[in-house]
Amino acid sequence: MTNLIRPEGPEPDDFRFSRRALATGALGGLAFAGYAPAALARQAAPITTDGEGLTQEQATVEAPDGFALPLFVARPAGEGPWPVVVVASEIFGVHEYIRDLCRRLAKAGYAAVAPSFFNRVEDPAPLSDMSRVQQIVGAASYQQVMGDVSATLDWVSQQLWANSDRVGITGFCWGGKVVWQACARFAVLDAGVAWYGRLAPAPTATPEQAAAGRPWPVDLADDLKCPVLGLYGEADRGIPLPSVEAMRAALQRAGQTDSGIHLYPDAPHAFHADYRDSYRASDAADGWSRLLAFFNERLKN
Repeated sequence: MTNLIRPEGPEPDDFRFSRRALATGALGGLAFAGYAPAALARQAAPITTDGEGLTQEQATVEAPDGFALPLFVARPAGEGPWPVVVVASEIFGVHEYIRDLCRRLAKAGYAAVAPSFFNRVEDPAPLSDMSRVQQIVGAASYQQVMGDVSATLDWVSQQLWANSDRVGITGFCWGGKVVWQACARFAVLDAGVAWYGRLAPAPTATPEQAAAGRPWPVDLADDLKCPVLGLYGEADRGIPLPSVEAMRAALQRAGQTDSGIHLYPDAPHAFHADYRDSYRASDAADGWSRLLAFFNERLKN
């Protein structure tokens, strides 16, 4: 397995079931159309959210480097203005799982906007080759990603349907780390919810990998400009408990009393990903309830 340039990716065993299913052709059919084949589990039964009462659209915004950054938007139908949630994807980009999360947020009264961070190189969503997916992800530098977030926030501020005074961000796996980074950088953000994003270099990371992954969330606690809720699994092989405790200690030292981490016993990495073998329905539902409560308090009041 090719190593990531920036070590935020999954552990090798995370994909053992999906690879077997791909090899046997067990994942064919329209039922799974649009989901990342590199991680799709044989027994997947993803949650599907209809678009009734919603407006869905594709848009583009010019990023600081001139790239036409694709955005997927789902929001309640009508004029608004609606509070906004930026959705930072996993390493598979804006595939059907991420689009469905945007629809779920829109059903809850938010305008959800998901940037396609990886498309400068290639859209990873339809790929089954994990080595290629990792190469694509590794090319997305911190400066590029933060530039994309900045362009997205600027674009949102120009939309009549958006309440740009009430903006949050959520992200999953790779995107969970982006949440911590963005909340330390952009004062316009009012709240963040980070789902199992890496907090510190992996114990096995080389010095080069550790350096390339900076800034790490554990080093950003003093810089957070809004509260962040972290949702993590106790059995996550890629995010060991010492790094979670280090993040909690950093938040405490920084006096970030409105931020914290909720840890789910026995939950693996990607426990919210309902198209993957790692999915844990009860923990995912509880985490989503916590996300909505956190955002409702900070973005709707």
